[in-house]
Amino acid sequence: MQAIRQFVTVKNHQINITLPNDFDEREVEVIVLSKSEINFQLTENEINILDNRLNEPDSEFISAVESLEKIKLKYGF
Repeated sequence: MQAIRQFVTVKNHQINITLPNDFDEREVEVIVLSKSEINFQLTENEINILDNRLNEPDSEFISAVESLEKIKLKYGF
């Protein structure tokens, strides 16, 4: 699994992320955190959740579309 961390500028409520040429994945998970929170720290529980997520096999991942469909079914949207 590749992880890329970038600081990008928000323009018109949008961001543009350029991935390296050797990044060949078709889907990615994007987490957006405000850079202005200088004292931002994760709790031990949050770190454990992220570590567990990173260690899951690729076969356990689902696409964003599948995820939304599951939420719609669960909550009756």
